[in-house]
Amino acid sequence: MATEDDFKTMDQIIYRVAAKQVYDQLKTNKDGLSSEEAKERLQQFGKNTIKEKQGRPLYLQFLSNFISMMAILLWISGGIAFVAKMPELGVAVWCVNIINGIFSFIQEYKASKATEALKSMLASYARVIRDGKEVQILTDELVPGDVMLITEGEKISADARLIEASDLQVNQSALTGESNPVRKFSDAIHRNDLTNLEIANLIFTGSTVSSGSGKAVVFKTGMDTELGKIAGLTQNVTDEQSPLQKELNRLTKQISIIALTFGFIFFVLAVFFVKDPVAESFIFALGMIVAFIPEGLLPTVTLALARGVQRMVKKNALVKNLSSVETLGCTTVICTDKTGTLTQNEMTVNHLWLPDKELEVTGTGYAPKGEIIDGDHKITSKTNPDVNLLLTAAILCSNARILPPDEKIHATLYSVTRPKPV
Repeated sequence: MATEDDFKTMDQIIYRVAAKQVYDQLKTNKDGLSSEEAKERLQQFGKNTIKEKQGRPLYLQFLSNFISMMAILLWISGGIAFVAKMPELGVAVWCVNIINGIFSFIQEYKASKATEALKSMLASYARVIRDGKEVQILTDELVPGDVMLITEGEKISADARLIEASDLQVNQSALTGESNPVRKFSDAIHRNDLTNLEIANLIFTGSTVSSGSGKAVVFKTGMDTELGKIAGLTQNVTDEQSPLQKELNRLTKQISIIALTFGFIFFVLAVFFVKDPVAESFIFALGMIVAFIPEGLLPTVTLALARGVQRMVKKNALVKNLSSVETLGCTTVICTDKTGTLTQNEMTVNHLWLPDKELEVTGTGYAPKGEIIDGDHKITSKTNPDVNLLLTAAILCSNARILPPDEKIHATLYSVTRPKPV
């Protein structure tokens, strides 16, 4: 049975051996792993997923909306109002703070749930050989030793060593930033001056197949992959306050100093010039301190940011933190990768053009579900000779195919059936 130690330094030697020796190095064979062995390795190595840094518990996320500097100032001002024998004002100030905190939490909670929903839509599949048969499995079930099949347009879901390659080119821009496809082959490499990403017989998680096809044996999954190492580095970045939060904290300090200063001045004037009793003068000074604190500032800022979030949602943009809206408003340049970030790298036909008309095609992604529509009428290849001719040409020019998932995937997600011939 393969152990974790067998795979820890595999990337340092696996590219040096000949393709026919890869099976022995990775404790597998040309028929792939058996179902039992795959299950054991999944328990041993864990799921093939990029683990995220554990976020704050939900109750801490909720409480964080009540402990900003401005919120703390309102808590204190409400308490001062009670001491100054103004309970109505104290209750009002605290209610404003509570309502504002709850509203902020709800807005950010909805955004985080929407983000998680998007992640659940990104579940993809990999084609592997198990028990001598080609099957399609969820990518998070890939394990070291799996014999993986790849072809043009597919995403690579684990770090693997090629054992067969036919005119194979891979886009590694997610890892290197270089958009030009890299040619890959299965021959052994004996150079010592190459980084992992420069080794031509290795393919990596996050890459896509630009052209050709190949067969590879997985040797790293999850956080052990090159993409997992990058993800681990990004998760060590500490959160910083947004410019708006910094400005609000600075304003809170200024307001606190001004309120306390004027409260002290009024206390001195009441005691030494008006000759009021010290107790009454103190209560009067507390009332003046509360009066100088803008209780409506925090909810006003929150509502303004929430309004900005709602407007961005209509533009299909999700904002997880309310304060990020103001930061985004100050942004002049955004640098981002396109494929996999702004797009899903899933080209989908949505229109057909015939000599005399334009037809609409429904359906998204790789699921073989959709219809050809001409106005209010559904069109099929059997009823329209032009559509039949167009689809026949498209099929002859393409090597794409869809494999149905296994029974486990069928039960947990949804069924993908083979498309019927035209």
